[in-house]
Amino acid sequence: MFGIDVRAVRVVWTVLLFAAVLGFAWAARRVLLLLAFAVVFAYLVFPVVRALQAWPPLRRRRGVAVGIVYLVLVGVLAGAGAALGPRLRDDTAALARKAPEVSQQLQSGHVVRDVLGRRGWTTPLAEPVDAYLQENAQAWVGYAQKVVTAAVGWLAGAWVIVLVPIFAFFFLKDGERFAAAIESALETRPERGAWRGITRDVHHLLGQYVGALIVLCLVTFAVWLTVFLVFGVRYAVLLAALGGALEFIPVVGPVVAGALVLGVHALADGSGTLWLLGFLVAWRLVQDYVTSPLVMGGGVGLHPAVVIFGVLAGGEIAGVPGMFFSIPALAALRIVWHRLDALHHATSGTAHGEAPAVTTTRAGGCRASRAG
Repeated sequence: MFGIDVRAVRVVWTVLLFAAVLGFAWAARRVLLLLAFAVVFAYLVFPVVRALQAWPPLRRRRGVAVGIVYLVLVGVLAGAGAALGPRLRDDTAALARKAPEVSQQLQSGHVVRDVLGRRGWTTPLAEPVDAYLQENAQAWVGYAQKVVTAAVGWLAGAWVIVLVPIFAFFFLKDGERFAAAIESALETRPERGAWRGITRDVHHLLGQYVGALIVLCLVTFAVWLTVFLVFGVRYAVLLAALGGALEFIPVVGPVVAGALVLGVHALADGSGTLWLLGFLVAWRLVQDYVTSPLVMGGGVGLHPAVVIFGVLAGGEIAGVPGMFFSIPALAALRIVWHRLDALHHATSGTAHGEAPAVTTTRAGGCRASRAG
């Protein structure tokens, strides 16, 4: 009609629609990131809410159960802050006072030689390594100052963190209703079945992934704190808290935490660096091959190479939050792809007079650890 190709118009409309959605997502990336953290927080407390609703008076009162869990969580955080907060504050202040001395050591060009000299060791590699450190000391110190400035600025606007549990409350209270509303808007029975499968698999994946991360972070913090306190490592609480927090970031986080612990210990003390390195390597092996498989179950269904690529790509796109969300995002996309592919085969088979296939795709698939 009028020389217009209807199919071409549909393609152009689809492209423009996708471009508009991507543009909106980029413009509202801060809000979407806030909602993503709210979803993570909701999955963190959901198992406790579900267990609490097993009590008959709260069986049909999800909002009250969530409120009770929030109150208990505030009490637990307040108790943990009272127990560890003063020591964490003291360690942070002591390390801040040590920072100028560390900067001077880096710029002096004798860091490695001094550290090895404390143990009576010498090596021809000390001089070139010290020269490299001296050449890049100014850049590293400037980068560290930028990180500290950014952290202070983020803390100044940390009031937005209050919105995370608020949004999580609505997700917990009305999430099932939202999913049911979307399902009712779908026209055909296969589409509803595919949507139901996607929501079930993604729900299982995110619940397992977030729960496993929390366990891994807490275990790392507890083990590191115990070992550091027993062997008298300086800044024990701060370094253990750093290791537990960076456990959230797959692959990169544990490596950065280990490097920071070794660097701080070598510059602040220098004694026992080898046994500390051995402990960190041994703990990484335990986490990757014992603890992580136990708590992660079947994994996220991604090849380790895909995990590493996703973490690096997420870091390039959105920094640290991108690293954290890259793995569940890729795993969720994998689930959606398999479900839509099954729906396509089912509908095409029905169109040719074949019986629709019944699929049982799960969030797992081939097992993959966190590869880090």
